[in-house]
Amino acid sequence: MKNLVSAVTLLAVGFAALPASAANLVLYTSQPNEDAQATVDGFMAANPDIKVDWVRDGTPKIMAKLQAEIAAGNPVADVLLIADTVTLERLKQDGKLLAYKSPEAANYDAALYDKDGHYYSTKLITTGIIYNTSAGLKPASWQDLAKPEAKGLVTMPSPLTSGAALIHAQTLTAVDGLGWDYYKALAENGTTAAGGNGAILKAVASGEKAYGMVVDYMPIREKAKGAPVEFVFPSEGVSAVTEPVGILASSKNVEAAQKFVDYVLSVEGQEGFVKLGYIPARNGVAMPEGFPARDTIRVLPLDAATALKNTDADLKTFSGYFGSN
Repeated sequence: MKNLVSAVTLLAVGFAALPASAANLVLYTSQPNEDAQATVDGFMAANPDIKVDWVRDGTPKIMAKLQAEIAAGNPVADVLLIADTVTLERLKQDGKLLAYKSPEAANYDAALYDKDGHYYSTKLITTGIIYNTSAGLKPASWQDLAKPEAKGLVTMPSPLTSGAALIHAQTLTAVDGLGWDYYKALAENGTTAAGGNGAILKAVASGEKAYGMVVDYMPIREKAKGAPVEFVFPSEGVSAVTEPVGILASSKNVEAAQKFVDYVLSVEGQEGFVKLGYIPARNGVAMPEGFPARDTIRVLPLDAATALKNTDADLKTFSGYFGSN
């Protein structure tokens, strides 16, 4: 009964968040507020006949809201633009996403979208190494963080609280020479794991820790503002959260939703993400200021279906090394 009440309350809050007037398109997104507004503004400028209402929250809360609406028989969203492919793969397997073959997909690597057209990556938010400029060791690889020189000086977000951190762990543990043995070595070297990416940036920038694992745009932005940090794309490669877009099978505005998908995948949409400081997923689009050339960054593969299948076991293994923070 408690869960039912919570779901109904969440559903009511969801409707209250939307204007009383009917919208042509409803977007649920985990983008930061300013980024979400910029994305919607760009789309509506390119499609002035379509009005967009949007709701923003973290991916877990967005999913809880959506699942509550689905259980009540009235999902509100038409289109999703949320953190990771694993979440959308789960929706795909549950039959909740509409297959749409966007003509823009021809400009993307096949690994960046679902072959059946249920979801498409819109950007690459990679996880690499941040270090304080006063640190003695200048790391160039993931293995450097497990060296004696880094003992007790490394911190990282926990997969138990950060979706990007879970994707990162699942990606690295699939790499030959790393695997779960690497995470075991980190734990034995005194690495801490708790919270999200923002806390890691703060810890390293303040000098509380010398090294950390963090998403790329945070330290690159802070370095530009004068923070004493550097960001490294490690030699073995980086994981990537790709903030995919997908259309709900229950959408009442399919044509408008398809136009939204096409827009965020288009050159114009991708350039909009670049202006916000993100690596574009589309081939041939220039990188944001402060980033190296795209071809110098090795993005490690992740199979969303396999990651989804292994999630519970992976979280259990991680907790065995780092605790349940």
